[in-house]
Amino acid sequence: MKTSSFESVIGLEIHAQLLTKTKLFCGCSTQYGNPPNSLTCPVCLGLPGALPVLNQEAVAMAVKLALAIKAQLNLRSVFSRKNYFYPDLPKGYQITQYHLPVAINGYLKIESNGTYKTIGIERINLEEDAGKSIHEGMPDSAQKTYLDFNRSGIPLLEIVGKPEINSPSEAVEFLQLFRTTLQYIEICDGNMEEGSLRCDANLSVRKKGSSKLGIKTEIKNLNSFRFLHKALEYEAQRQIALLEAGQSVSQETRLWDEKANKTRPMRTKEEAHDYRYFPEPDLPPLVISANFINKIKATLPEFPQEKRERFEQQYKLPAYDAKVLTSSRQLANYFEQTAKICQQPKQASHWIMREVLQFLKDSGITISEFPVSPQNLAELIMLVEKKEISLRTAKEEVFPEMIKTKQKATAIIKRKGLTQVSDEEQIKNIILRVTKDNPKPLKQYLGGKTQVAGFFVGQVMKETRGRANPQLVNKILRQILDGYQK
Repeated sequence: MKTSSFESVIGLEIHAQLLTKTKLFCGCSTQYGNPPNSLTCPVCLGLPGALPVLNQEAVAMAVKLALAIKAQLNLRSVFSRKNYFYPDLPKGYQITQYHLPVAINGYLKIESNGTYKTIGIERINLEEDAGKSIHEGMPDSAQKTYLDFNRSGIPLLEIVGKPEINSPSEAVEFLQLFRTTLQYIEICDGNMEEGSLRCDANLSVRKKGSSKLGIKTEIKNLNSFRFLHKALEYEAQRQIALLEAGQSVSQETRLWDEKANKTRPMRTKEEAHDYRYFPEPDLPPLVISANFINKIKATLPEFPQEKRERFEQQYKLPAYDAKVLTSSRQLANYFEQTAKICQQPKQASHWIMREVLQFLKDSGITISEFPVSPQNLAELIMLVEKKEISLRTAKEEVFPEMIKTKQKATAIIKRKGLTQVSDEEQIKNIILRVTKDNPKPLKQYLGGKTQVAGFFVGQVMKETRGRANPQLVNKILRQILDGYQK
């Protein structure tokens, strides 16, 4: 931030759409992309006499997340009605949790300035989603708002983070790790563009060293990591400018305007009492048994932050490499399989971080669609380590052919004649010929320009089409050039 005497205090509220087949309180499908209002019933439309029935799979997913972030599960929780009027809220209230949520006091550890920082999570609430108001894209959208209730009643987890984040970068790091965690335990696909993962940010600023929180604003409409970072950066500067001018910050809800690259007012910020919370009379308390929790616990994978720390310790990887390699469960598995076969974890990390991920990025595919198996990549790495082929040949000729044909490295090397030249006599003869054919560079070397040796190495590699063992070339070249000097 431009003004170093202030610091930001940020708390994120995350809404994660659960990967259940049906809605939270009825049997309607949660499938995305269906015609408007085709996935509705009297329950999710709030018609008189319709009664909600809780989806057990959604409860199981809430328990999964609580265990993943080390939260305290409440064995008894209560649903409440959150009352407010909006056109896409058919009942005039939202069924959520308030007084007694399903879990409290979790945390995630993010990387910040080279160390790990713990960010607390205050609570996890189970709740239903509202419908969708469509303001654009219709012929008369300037005069009318269109309503689609397909999303009404879809199960959400509302995750309320503690105000322990101090920069936009930390906020992005936290949200990225949270999305990865949701994807690891397979309860949310994390698709921000389709709205299955949504984030609101609460931000205030205060003088450094002060323990008192400033007046916060809530920023909505943050559907990408880039927008989250830019919105927080802008809002912090806006609040600082107000305070330095002797003005006060208004507690309000603001929207991120991506075209103008600024936040703008939406409405004054509501307090909890504005929603008139009271217990949902049509649902009994949610009671979770220890047996139910233990069954779910037995199905859980290793969580991303634990896997990341293990990769650093077990495979001696840098923190950045471990973070990238554990960014998806499938990528982490691909790395571990490769590393265990070739017994070269650092080389496996190097290949995946560069060649593999670059290909995935350029092709727009995921690691599950990558045509080179961990076994085949491990074989290529071992061939390089054994000096049967050069690293350059492996990267420029063998690896692209493996992607194209799905063949093993050994088959490609044999077919194309790419085996590394390690015959000392053959290399010696090539070097003698190269030095004889280039008297001027040889004279320069003998005159003290030792950097010319690189020219001769290049000529040898050119003659062997990059297949000569570079270590051997350098060793024999030095011997021959030293012989000329004598």
